[in-house]
Amino acid sequence: MQIGTGSRVTMHFALRLADGMPVESSFDDEPISFVMGDGTLDKGLELALLGLVAGGRQTLTLMPGQAYGRRDEAALQQVQKAQFPEDMLLEPGQIIGFTSEDGEEVAGAIVETGDEYVKVDFNHPLAGREIEFEVHILAVENPPGIQG
Repeated sequence: MQIGTGSRVTMHFALRLADGMPVESSFDDEPISFVMGDGTLDKGLELALLGLVAGGRQTLTLMPGQAYGRRDEAALQQVQKAQFPEDMLLEPGQIIGFTSEDGEEVAGAIVETGDEYVKVDFNHPLAGREIEFEVHILAVENPPGIQG
C-alpha cells in the first residue's frame, strides 16, 4: 500500500541540518506512528512521504521553506518584561512556552533582553533551514475505501 492522505504510517525517521548535524531521530528508539494529515509532521515532511510503501527507505534534502516554512521577521516580537514572572531568569537562547490569543501553546526563543522588553522569536527553530529528512517506512495502513 502506498502512503496517502489518511494513511496510518509507522516509520523511523531522522532530521539533520545541511551540515549533517542531527536534530532528531527515532532510529535508535521506538518508531513513530501517525495518520497522514493529523498534524504530527510538518506538511512539507508529509509531502515527502506520499507514495512511499512499507519497507521503503528514502533520504531527501528539503530546501529552506519546504519544511517548517520560511523565517518570518514578523514572528520576532517585543514582549514586555512585566509579562514574565519576576523571579524568572531570562537569557538569550532560552525556550519558553507561551499561550497564543486563540489558546494554542507556542514556543518562543529569547533573542535578547532589555530593561523593559524581551525580544522573542516565535519562528520554528528549523524555519528557513535546509534539512535532510531520512525515513524507513515500516508499515502503511490505508483507511477503508482507499486503495494503495
